[in-house]
Order: sequence, then structure tokens, then C-alpha cells
Amino acid sequence: MNTELSDLQKEYQEYQNAGLQLDMTRGKPSAAQLDLSNAMLDRPLSASLSRYTPDIRNYGGLEGLPGLRELFAQMMQVDPDDVLVGGNSSLSLMHDTILRALLLGVPGGGPWSQNARTRFLCPSPGYDRHFAICETFGIEMLPIAMTPTGPDMDAVESMVATDESIKGIWIVPKYSNPGGITCSAETVDRLGRMQTKAADFRIFWDNAYGEHHLFAGVENQDQLTSLKDACQKHKHPDRYYIFASTSKVSFAGAGIAAMASSPANVAALKKMIGIQTIGPDKINQARHLEFFGDYSGLQEHMSKHAALIRPKFEMVDRVLGQRLQDVAGVRWSKPRGGYFISLDVWPNTARRVVELCQACGVKMTAAGATWPYGKDPQDSNIRIAPTLPAIEDIQMAMQVLACSILMAGAQADQTGTV
Repeated sequence: MNTELSDLQKEYQEYQNAGLQLDMTRGKPSAAQLDLSNAMLDRPLSASLSRYTPDIRNYGGLEGLPGLRELFAQMMQVDPDDVLVGGNSSLSLMHDTILRALLLGVPGGGPWSQNARTRFLCPSPGYDRHFAICETFGIEMLPIAMTPTGPDMDAVESMVATDESIKGIWIVPKYSNPGGITCSAETVDRLGRMQTKAADFRIFWDNAYGEHHLFAGVENQDQLTSLKDACQKHKHPDRYYIFASTSKVSFAGAGIAAMASSPANVAALKKMIGIQTIGPDKINQARHLEFFGDYSGLQEHMSKHAALIRPKFEMVDRVLGQRLQDVAGVRWSKPRGGYFISLDVWPNTARRVVELCQACGVKMTAAGATWPYGKDPQDSNIRIAPTLPAIEDIQMAMQVLACSILMAGAQADQTGTV
């Protein structure tokens, strides 16, 4: 450690005395991002009600409006008939799909809950709410390392080929949470091709950030190949569930969510969802459809989001680069999209870093949250969520974070725990 601990302590004390109250715990859109969709609320929908048949004010329409099914189909790289649009939360769709599989099974198998145990592969670092669903329902989670091309497919293929209790895998395939990694074409193909001991194995493909580029131009954006095509090509047509929403496109609490799958899976889902509800909120669906118009309209809208959040990501990288670029053992992701930056610090120091930030009034995502059961085996990963705060607050928060990293490292170096 090149920086003297006493100098760091002096800097740290200044931050403690500043009375900061900065929150970087979750990936929320800022007020300015939400404002981009305010015009949706001002559009009079009553004048265009007659164009929708059947009447969107009434019951029915379990699959969602045809225009939105077409829009989501392009987002998900599937056919419109594969899409079910409903509700505002893709997390709810994932939760309910897991629950139905546990209680009723999926095509190709019986209820997962009747097995001696049910296990899921969890690429890590990953999304804590995926892990929370598994933990809530007693599904055993098996961490899988993330690589620059997606989950470690050698490990995935080996495990699913021999263990019938492994029923699924969580994947955020594009601009992953938190690493910003996009699955390569080879990874997608291997997911569709691999042999699984469980006939009812399912890929939960949470494409939350499919349109969330930070930069303009295809050459500056990650590209994702079709999971549906890979599964069909290798004769595993029912292997996938794809999820997406407009939560970080329009309004986080009042957007539109959708899922897609094979005809057999969709038929089974419709049968079960039809018992749960008589139909989704088609008025909100119409509001979104008229605001975006079509898929290209949504893409244009997302370029406005990029203009707002790109400087925030650049600020994180700038400050960390100034403070930590030449510090061995500390590294962070530089994603081309998504909502997060993944930071790796020295082993056995991440929890201490988050504690030090907290004591200065800077709230970070809890250390360990990016791993199943909240247990990071190296205690080294921290998720940075830069979208919500103002850019000047991000600059200050990153100074506090950098100081805390160096302090935690110096303290651990003194005690020999690094």
C-alpha cells in the first residue's frame, strides 16, 4: 500500500465531517429519466379507444395487446405469438413462474417440489433478487463463475449433464447485473445445445437491459444472439423463459412486463395465468403502445436515457481511475450498457469498505449481495449503482469509496488479513 494510513485517515475524517447523505444502493432511474416519459401521462387515450377490439376497458386479452406483443417480440428475438404481456413487473413474472414450476411443474416434468431437492445454477456476481426468490422457496443455489463471455459454460455443462436436481439457471444475458457482461454467441449456442440430466431444465433469461446501451452506434453496443433460435436449432425448444419490461424505460413502478417462451410453455402458462387473472391492465398497455409507437420508437427513447446516465458512468470511471488505476488488486468493469459497475477490491475487505462508506453517509449495496445467500467467498465484490444520484454526488461518493478502499486495504495489510 503506497498511501500512508495516517493520510487516509485525515482525508476520511473530512468526509465524515461533511454530513453526506448519498444513496447508491439500488439501480433506480433518476427523476430526469422518469421525466422522459411524462408525456405519456398527458396523451388523451379516450379518443383512440375505438381502435382497440375487443374493448380494452373490459375483461379479457390475457396475452396482451397485439401491438405490444410485436414490440416485445423484437426486443426478445422471438415471434409475437410467443409473447405474453402482463402487469408491470418482470420480477413478478419470474417469481410466479418459479412458484408454478414448484407446485405444478413445467412441460416435460412434474412439480419440482416433489423432488428430494431442487437446485439452480446462479452465475455470480449476479442479481440479488433472483437469489432471494430461490432462497424464499428453498431452492438450493450453486454459484457459477462469470467470464467475459457469460457464465462459465464448461462448469455449467458439466453440472447439468450429471445432476437431475438442477432444474434451471438464472442469466441476465445482456449488460449483466452487476458486471455489464453480454453472453457471447458461443455461450448462447452452448446453452441451447448442452445436454441436461433433468428433462424439465429451464433457462430463466432475464433480459432486463436488452435496450439499455450507454453509447450510440451499433459498433459501440453489445449484440446478443437469439436464445430461442439456439434452443430450437439443438432440438430443445422448451428450454427457455425470456423476461423483459419497461421498468427502466418508462416508469419503474408503472411500466409493462412481458415474458416469452415456446408454444408448449406458453400454452401451459396461459392455462395457469387464466386462473390467476381475467386479463392484464390493457389501458396501461395502450398508453405505452401509443407513446412508443413501435420498437424503433422505444429504441429512440432509450437513446435519451443513455444521454442522461452515460456521464454518470464516466464519472465513476474517472474518479476511480484517478485514485486506483495503478493499485494492484483493485479493478472495476467498464460496461457499454446496463445499470451497474462491478468493483472488485482486495479479498476480505469488501464488507469493511462498505462499512467505512456508510460511516461517511454514503450507502452502497451490501457487500455479499451479489452472491447467493449473501456470501461472497472472497469478500471482494461491491456493486456500484450510479443512475439515481446527481453527477456531483457521484463524484463525491466515488472519492469516499476510493478512500475507503485504500483505508480498508491498509488496515488489512497491517493485520495480515489481505
